[in-house]
Amino acid sequence: MALISLRSLGVTMSAPLFSNLDLTIGAGDRLGIVAANGRGKSTLLKCLAGELEPTAGDITRSRGLRVGHVEQSVPDALLGRIFHDVVADALPAEQRDTELWRVDVVLDSLDVPEDMRGRPMRALSGGWQRLALIARVWVTDPDVLLLDEPTNHLDLARISQLEDWLNALPRDVPVIIASHDRAFLDATTNRTLFLRPEESPGFALSYSRARQALDELDAATARKFERDMKIAQQLRKQAAKLNNIGINSGSDLLTVKTKQLKERAEKLEDAAMASHRERSAGAIRLANRGSHAKVLITLEDVEVETPDGTLLFRTGKRHICQDDRIVL
Repeated sequence: MALISLRSLGVTMSAPLFSNLDLTIGAGDRLGIVAANGRGKSTLLKCLAGELEPTAGDITRSRGLRVGHVEQSVPDALLGRIFHDVVADALPAEQRDTELWRVDVVLDSLDVPEDMRGRPMRALSGGWQRLALIARVWVTDPDVLLLDEPTNHLDLARISQLEDWLNALPRDVPVIIASHDRAFLDATTNRTLFLRPEESPGFALSYSRARQALDELDAATARKFERDMKIAQQLRKQAAKLNNIGINSGSDLLTVKTKQLKERAEKLEDAAMASHRERSAGAIRLANRGSHAKVLITLEDVEVETPDGTLLFRTGKRHICQDDRIVL
């Protein structure tokens, strides 16, 4: 049974993010949404949550469906609240006195230490803030869970813990995950949607196997495009030859034949689909052409701390020079 159905859905900003998207989401679905940066993943989640109206198409939700949406960033209004209260505040007012126990159950399931629960959000690392947002949504007992880049700011141990937590959720609750973390998608999803402006291929496979299937589909599309373009070019050459002969001979039949060949070439060219090239909405390029200095940055024993002042490490004295390639 479909809980959410999309029909011919599309969103256009300055350019189409996606279009003609048909999708059904039902019990047991663990759907990964994959796209380049700025290419519509968060926008699609907002449409599914009912927070954004699509440019085209329709969304149908089951009557009374509760959709829980975990966004990427913490709202400013929550930064001054303590961890436990951020989660508790998500409960309906009439349930807070009688069902506050649900907050502790959710926090226990996410292995949140007792001392962490009393800290203000602004004093937490990005990873703990992320888990607070997940707990805040899950405590409301949603029928569908939407996660936008859930592994952002989490270390490997917390990512592994989140994988286990998601895989332990009731199977009748669909989970839709927008993420760049391929290993995380492999561990938590059974369907993959590659979001694209023109046509968004979907596969009943986790990410790695779906990626392989998509590469094969793109390769077949590229081969067909090259073949169609070659045939169209041959038709145009034939049309040009017949046109010259027709002009010299004055043959109406050759004129008609020339027109038909051109129309066939145009039809092939119009229908041909070039293979998709993934592009992000923006790019950062670094170049060292603007400086002749060998040492570009010097770190004088810089201290790196968490927002609450806990020291993570000191850099010591370090130099960053031209042509350096540094892994953190």
